[in-house]
Amino acid sequence: MKPLPSQHSSVGHIALIGNFLPRKCGIATFTTDIRAALKQRYPDLRVDVYAMDDFPGRYAYPPEVTGTIAQQERGAYLAAAREIEASGAQVLWIQHEYGIYGGAAGEHLIALIDRVTIPVIATLHTILEHPSEDERRVMEALLRRCSKVIVMAEKGREILKRVHGADDRAIVTIPHGVPDRTFVEPETMKARFGWEGRKVILTFGLLAPNKGIETLIAAMPDIVAAEPSALYVVLGATHPNLVAHEGELYRDRLKALATEKGVADHVDFVDAFVDQEALLDYLQAADIYATPYSNPAQITSGTLSYAVGVGKAVVSTPYVHATEILADHHGVLVGFGDSGGVARGIRRLLTGGAERQALSHRAYALGRTMLWSRFAERTMAVLGDALTIRPRRLTKRAAALAPLEPDISAVERMSDTTGMLQHSIYSVPDRNHGYCIDDNARALILMCRIEKLDPVVRDKWIGIYASFIQFAWNPEKQRFRNFMKFDRSWSEEEGSEDSNGRTLWALGVAANCATPRKHRDWARSLYDATATLALQLRSPRAMAFAMLGATEMLTAHPGHSLSREMLTRFGEELISLLDKARRPEWSWFEIVLAYDNARLPEALLRAGKALERADFIATGIETLEWIRERQISPEGRFRAVGTESFGRAYAEPLPFDQQPLEAQAMVDACDAAFAATGDRRWVEEAMRAYRWYLGANDLEVPLVTAQDGGCFDGLMPTGLNRNQGAESILALQLASCTISALSKVAGNVAGPEIAVA
Repeated sequence: MKPLPSQHSSVGHIALIGNFLPRKCGIATFTTDIRAALKQRYPDLRVDVYAMDDFPGRYAYPPEVTGTIAQQERGAYLAAAREIEASGAQVLWIQHEYGIYGGAAGEHLIALIDRVTIPVIATLHTILEHPSEDERRVMEALLRRCSKVIVMAEKGREILKRVHGADDRAIVTIPHGVPDRTFVEPETMKARFGWEGRKVILTFGLLAPNKGIETLIAAMPDIVAAEPSALYVVLGATHPNLVAHEGELYRDRLKALATEKGVADHVDFVDAFVDQEALLDYLQAADIYATPYSNPAQITSGTLSYAVGVGKAVVSTPYVHATEILADHHGVLVGFGDSGGVARGIRRLLTGGAERQALSHRAYALGRTMLWSRFAERTMAVLGDALTIRPRRLTKRAAALAPLEPDISAVERMSDTTGMLQHSIYSVPDRNHGYCIDDNARALILMCRIEKLDPVVRDKWIGIYASFIQFAWNPEKQRFRNFMKFDRSWSEEEGSEDSNGRTLWALGVAANCATPRKHRDWARSLYDATATLALQLRSPRAMAFAMLGATEMLTAHPGHSLSREMLTRFGEELISLLDKARRPEWSWFEIVLAYDNARLPEALLRAGKALERADFIATGIETLEWIRERQISPEGRFRAVGTESFGRAYAEPLPFDQQPLEAQAMVDACDAAFAATGDRRWVEEAMRAYRWYLGANDLEVPLVTAQDGGCFDGLMPTGLNRNQGAESILALQLASCTISALSKVAGNVAGPEIAVA
């Protein structure tokens, strides 16, 4: 066994994504070959193969394949990301080719790499001079995520820098690998194919129009005139996509062309997808290998590399890979579509044995520098480098950061005279997505709860957000609408249950907390006119939101009978849901986790305090403790339930993507627990969740932009989602309001130091 080179000794386990045999295509062959080369050169290296699957269930994959990824199923990419993360792989190596990944321009792959924390490298098999908008977007997302990218021709490096602005330091050129075969004379191999006495020109690959086979068939009359024994062998099955579209019509057209040119006896079509050993036999039996491809931008040709590797004289059009590999008299280049040039080049080599022999030996010598063993060594160096250049995380302890003062600057940035816009691109409001009542309800709550605010500013924004809510009411449906386009037209006649519950919550807060009184009176009036809709709610979160509004209304108006009925009915229903879903290890209201989880125990706690229901408080504490335990990382930081966790029955939460909404919900729930019990540890738990915004999180990066009150949209495995939407900004500001108020009640916000290493 050969040991790993010392500089790469830290790489012991990699994950590899690409097509894999028995799928019939060049990427499948390449991925299979590189896996074999790595294992042969480094026997102790663990290589987990994740095969891209265009027809799930069709292929009988060998044991070397760890798992498959259904090409068109985005969920399969997310599942693969989780599997790779759990496997302990140190580096992910991707074989990238357009067409083998699902989504627009293969964008599903980006969803996968955004959800793994390990370094990523990619081998780029196609690099486009003129990418479409989607192709550019996906390629540049891939380049941003990769520690290193491998190209197989220097032209690829140049295109990446010029077209995509790629960092030259991140690009590595490693020529396509080739098998290790002894040089042999073609005559010693021809008998096994029945080619005795023939001068053989070979083209290999999946049959498709871009291979330029028409050009060579058109050249055959001139070639045969000079060398009557000439035989052009076209080896390869028709491309599966072409077969699916038109069957074998393309092959039949090529045969008809050969007949038309009078060379049918000099053109042989071998309709087969041959394995590597058989391909090498075919190559060694040929006198000349031809690649008359029509695409000048082709960066990689595995069969051209193999032909050079076994010492073939090559005649080719000057596509990128051929231009580089055949430079310095290692082959003959002819113009695209130039059948006369093809004929002259092949005639010269067939009739000039000494020249052909010399060219073959030069090609073979070059091929010795491209052996798969060398490819494995060079790749191992790149994998090792990827480990050493992993981005460093910030080290400043978030525990040392003071809570932020509430600041509405970013809220104002996202708002206009209609209301608060939903989304942004970075920090710039995105008008394409318009408004929603969810965000305007949250914004109304903020303007009622924030303490230090100019009265004129407060009055202005309460009026705008309240007006949005008022306009959203649809008396015919007896529901609030949710989504509004930028032109102020509604996208629907009624919003979701959750959005209606959240609106009642905002009205309850305004009725209790708004200043001046005119806004409290307005909120009380609209609440009384609409709140009966709550009695038809069935979503647990919608009920919880309505309960939070009802507790506010009871605080302002202790005799409010409808609010008392809502709290009683919904509180008992939540307890009933808990009893139905409960398992020994599962103390939760549903069999799945979703968004805003801590709102459910918070609603029970606040209702229990308002109604003096000890059973509500006890259940609220039990379930809050259960969800708290599932939102703490091994290092003691708050870890929001990731969105990838949603909808997984009785499953432990996954860590990403983490959203600001979850931290706010936990801060508020802990505030409710402290208010209901007086137990000071809930103040500490509120601070643990709040510090998530400040950088006490899995990535040790702050989500806040403290200078303007902004907040990024979430934590991905590899960093921040740098957009700043309304929900995220409001979550931070509302959490800051709660922490500010809690500090006054508890006296000392931080309390005992919390371990947030």
